[in-house]
Amino acid sequence: MPNPTAAILVIGDEILSGRTRDSNMHFLAQELTKQGIDLKEARVVSDNRAAIIEAVRALSAGHDHVFTSGGIGPTHDDITADCIAAAFDVTIGIRDDARALLAAHYARQGVEFNAARQRMARIPEGATLIENPVSVAPGFTIGNVHVMAGVPNVFQAMVASVLPGLTGGAPLLSQSLRIDRGEGEIAGPLAQLAEDYPELSIGSYPYQRNGIYGANIVIRGQDGAQVDAAMTRLAGMFPA
Repeated sequence: MPNPTAAILVIGDEILSGRTRDSNMHFLAQELTKQGIDLKEARVVSDNRAAIIEAVRALSAGHDHVFTSGGIGPTHDDITADCIAAAFDVTIGIRDDARALLAAHYARQGVEFNAARQRMARIPEGATLIENPVSVAPGFTIGNVHVMAGVPNVFQAMVASVLPGLTGGAPLLSQSLRIDRGEGEIAGPLAQLAEDYPELSIGSYPYQRNGIYGANIVIRGQDGAQVDAAMTRLAGMFPA
């Protein structure tokens, strides 16, 4: 039975402008692999209402899970929550449980719980909250879409809150071998290996160091015995 699939939607002009480097996709891919959920697609969109709505609808229809990153803060350009509500055709407003969490947090800090901060308590109708142990402001899940903050440590904490509740499949196993030969030399044998092990993923990642051409060959799959067998055969094809 195939593993559940997932996609990530990274939202923000700052990512597309190069001002901020995204690390959330890399983290999520690693965590989903451990869970036996296959990350199949990643998109990055600007802070544009129509683009966000279209992407959420398309990814939600195409995958078992969608994770969004960014745009649920207190400022005027944090429009993700409103766009998610629109994508699911539901209303959005300040929710009592989210408001209570934030009010208590800012009271402990001695900080005013002003209108801008109250924006983070706006949750689409029918959503469930995602715990945020770092800065309290919650994410939320609606349908198969998990809406999370873009700040990496907060995103990571929210992922840790969500993943235990998701059913995964078989974790992806991986082995690698470095071969100090150019890809043109190893392409034929690799193609035959891939044909003989159709259930495995065999990737070639070339490098050049000190004038020497080579490639790291990575074999991935859910069947450990097959991965071992393919790697043994690969090592025999190209002895060190």
